[in-house]
Amino acid sequence: MRPEFRLRYLEPSSGDRGSGSGIKSLIDGQLTFAQSSRPVEDQELARALQRGFDLKQIPVAIDGLAIAVNPNLNIPGLTVEQLRSIYTGLLTNWNQVGGSDIPIKPYSRRINDGGTVEIFVQDILGGQGFGANVEFVSTTTQALEKVSLSLGGIYYASAPEVVPQCSIKPLPLGRTQKEYIAPYQEPFVSQKECPGKRNKLNIEAFQSGSYPITRNLFVVVKQNGQIEQQAGVAYANLLLTEQGQELITQAGFVKIRSSPAIGSRRSCWL
Repeated sequence: MRPEFRLRYLEPSSGDRGSGSGIKSLIDGQLTFAQSSRPVEDQELARALQRGFDLKQIPVAIDGLAIAVNPNLNIPGLTVEQLRSIYTGLLTNWNQVGGSDIPIKPYSRRINDGGTVEIFVQDILGGQGFGANVEFVSTTTQALEKVSLSLGGIYYASAPEVVPQCSIKPLPLGRTQKEYIAPYQEPFVSQKECPGKRNKLNIEAFQSGSYPITRNLFVVVKQNGQIEQQAGVAYANLLLTEQGQELITQAGFVKIRSSPAIGSRRSCWL
């Protein structure tokens, strides 16, 4: 479609891989465009304006955060408020949320490790810090292994990283206890049926917003009228085509419901 452009992925020159690192590299002139799992922050926009250009974020896909617990933990789900209380240290035993007398062991990556953690702290914890009971891990793979070995373990990550896994159980979430929504399609695929069968994303709940923790995924583009802007818009346009949206689905994410008017300068703050 745009043969003059060739995609090349770059590792960050310093720091951790994540949305913040990508946006920083874009502002610093090390990337042509960036991808982000969270909206551009005010301070990032201010830094870009100091460099003489604006930033535009174009939503191209939908994702959700899913909660992983041990397969043998017997609770029907959690509310968002209960999840917040677990990660701020107010709830420390599963019997406080209707489970057995088992200490809760929450795991998380560190806040500088990517947009997922930043979104969790901002939207779920309301900007509060993690409780002293939270154990930090380097990767989602490490965290899921720990949860699979710990009856009281709990972890959060992007839904495509959690829902299909065989060693853990993705947990339904609700805004209240009367409206738990599963991140997976019913009927639930049990651990003994996996990997012959795997749980699939609850696409309808993510698209409708009934699942309580959803987010847009963005392509972040420089608004400088130069080749960087053209390339970023071309990449976003590609992802918003029927073929691009199908590739997004194959990657485990959810098609976005509508395509923004990408020729417009108006930013999309979703």
